[in-house]
Amino acid sequence: MEDRLYMCIDLKSFYASVECVERGLDPFKTDLVVADPARSKGTICLAITPAMKAKGVKNRCRVYEIPLGMKYITAPPRMQLYIDYSTRIYGIYLEFFAEEDIYVYSIDEVFIDIRPYLRYYGKTARQLGQLVISRIYEVTGIRATCGIGTNLYLAKIALDIVAKHASDFIGFLDEESYRQKLWTHEPLTDFWNVGPGITRRMNRHGLYNMKDIALCDENIIYEEMGVNGELLIDHAWGKESVTMADIKSFKPKSKSLSSGQILMRDYKFAEGMVIVKEMADLLCLKLTKGKKATKFISLLISYSHNYETAPAHGSVSLNYGISSASRIVPLLAKLYERITDRNLPIRRVDISLELCDQKLDRQLSIFEDPEDHIKEEKQERIQNAINYIKDRYGKNSILKAMNYLDGATTRERNGQIGGHRSGN
Repeated sequence: MEDRLYMCIDLKSFYASVECVERGLDPFKTDLVVADPARSKGTICLAITPAMKAKGVKNRCRVYEIPLGMKYITAPPRMQLYIDYSTRIYGIYLEFFAEEDIYVYSIDEVFIDIRPYLRYYGKTARQLGQLVISRIYEVTGIRATCGIGTNLYLAKIALDIVAKHASDFIGFLDEESYRQKLWTHEPLTDFWNVGPGITRRMNRHGLYNMKDIALCDENIIYEEMGVNGELLIDHAWGKESVTMADIKSFKPKSKSLSSGQILMRDYKFAEGMVIVKEMADLLCLKLTKGKKATKFISLLISYSHNYETAPAHGSVSLNYGISSASRIVPLLAKLYERITDRNLPIRRVDISLELCDQKLDRQLSIFEDPEDHIKEEKQERIQNAINYIKDRYGKNSILKAMNYLDGATTRERNGQIGGHRSGN
């Protein structure tokens, strides 16, 4: 374990910093919010500048939570621009490190195995971290912070908790310094993978920091969290066994294709059906493009937060893989009708398709109509043609009638990335 050394780099207030750089402004001196002004005051700010954080505004707050009277710039999201910046910065990482030693954790955060490079560059870990983040600022104008640790977990914690208080924006932790500096740190939610729910469960047992968890009866943790408690116990001691090689070699037992949509207002039952059909139709196009099919379909419907009602969930299993919209859309429509409470307003829809290899020459059973098989193949050819047109002329170049119904969102979402404006 002591032979391992990892770096975790985060781009500070990334979206807001990009918007400031594009305007020739300093994010540490400029009050700027990345949020869609076309949405309500309840929309979440995708990012705020460090200058606003210094004034007590919380990151990822809602627009109405910004103090009245505070003057700030509202920058509409430009997701494609942020992706372009992220790609340029990844190219900077490749100037220093090999691709197999880099793991992209998110659009603004990476993990890097730096142990092999210290002798090559003739630098300490901290000096190497400073070299990289200085290069990022020199090329893009974006400031970064860096966490260094003897395992991946400690590198992340060094970034999230230690680096933000360091004058050079670089933090370092090994197991010993972790216990010295952070064992009594509160709240628990400051630690990676510990959310409010886990914190409340720990607090019920008088556990308020990592030292409490490390020294308590382990049975308490396992009773609350099951097998996942082992990870929390390890992290309480600053231990993490997963390596970069483990991440790179990991292959999931099953793969799925999923789509989720948070609706901008409460939707009635009939409007929700339009959303389900639109999402299902788009997922079918992705199945065809990837030459995949599905044998297991699941649907999750979440209701308005004004109603304390558990989400509705249902699934459908099939005997063989399908990818045609003529089969999948009606299946999801029936599933939606079966599980959804017609009297409750809908606020979120999630669909997941478990992937399998696309069928080639499927053997029909005596209970199947050969005409249905022919219709499926015809539908797949149509979907291939639609994908070709969309790739060449744009996502909105070919649409269906349902995309013009009240409540439909596909036309708008085709101009978005990750549910936000692409900026194009």
